[in-house]
Amino acid sequence: MEIAALGYVGVGSNDLTGWSEFATDLLGMQMVERGNACRAFRMDDRKQRLVIDASLPAHQRYFGWEVADAAALDRLAARLEDARVAVRREPSALASQRCVAELISFADPSGNRLEAFHGAEISSDPFRPGRTISGFRTGALGMGHVLLIVTNLADSLAFYRDLLGFGVSDYMTQPFHAYFLHVNPRHHSLALVEGHAAELNHVMVELFSLDDVGQGYDIAMEDSATIAQTLGRHTNDWMTSFYVRSPGGFRFEYGWGGREVDPGNWQAVEITHGPSLWGHDAVAADPEMRTARKRLREAAARDGLRAPVQVMSGNHTVMRGVCPWWDAAAGRNG
Repeated sequence: MEIAALGYVGVGSNDLTGWSEFATDLLGMQMVERGNACRAFRMDDRKQRLVIDASLPAHQRYFGWEVADAAALDRLAARLEDARVAVRREPSALASQRCVAELISFADPSGNRLEAFHGAEISSDPFRPGRTISGFRTGALGMGHVLLIVTNLADSLAFYRDLLGFGVSDYMTQPFHAYFLHVNPRHHSLALVEGHAAELNHVMVELFSLDDVGQGYDIAMEDSATIAQTLGRHTNDWMTSFYVRSPGGFRFEYGWGGREVDPGNWQAVEITHGPSLWGHDAVAADPEMRTARKRLREAAARDGLRAPVQVMSGNHTVMRGVCPWWDAAAGRNG
């Protein structure tokens, strides 16, 4: 598998002011100006992760997938060409704009522009968040994940899994058909959901602290109309998050505590309790879908579905047991 992580996302939009306020004041990214028609946003030591470009048509997107080096990029390009996928070797001028050493571009079955690259540039200046946050969980896990609505799930799954080498983490058939795919230990860097029209549904970014998410939720609630899904926790990647509408029309998932997988030794399973253990009420969804999701959450609650909290060393304190019954139960469970 050449693709190692989601490196960056680009969006065409004339609303540079709206994006600048959204990305810095709510998400906590650092804005970097790229001339009059472009804004770039940092999440870590990379020079850019999110790019808003007014020179592109509105709602045009591109997704940058990272590979290890030039040899890996050549292998990927050759495999795509052997499969009769049109591949463009992009000029150095575009690579410079993307702040990478080299890149190619191609399209998936839904027409999404994909870019594969190596040699992302590192900034000499420290990351300075737009608001006080502990930071974004990126590194080898990449920027986060994207969820794409596709009209032909079978074709898209074959493209990403069989041709590009993504691994399936899990899948669900209710309340919608979806596959969740990984390229590194992040539970999924890509989700594919079958729908009536091809579109970008959301981009997920993960924070180091649950308090970052809670304080972001407070900010978003100042204009509750921007909330697309309430605070909740997912059944498959165990992420605690909420969803907010971006100036680009798609959503951002703002989360904490995502589960990791072992890419070399992972067995995909069907998720039968729906997308969320609790919360994530899709306030703007059609009534039928909203009701279906609610019934699945209620079933998860009746069945006592629980998932362990995912924490990093130094980011938690282990509490003592509070009663003999719990201590005994915990001991029996190892």
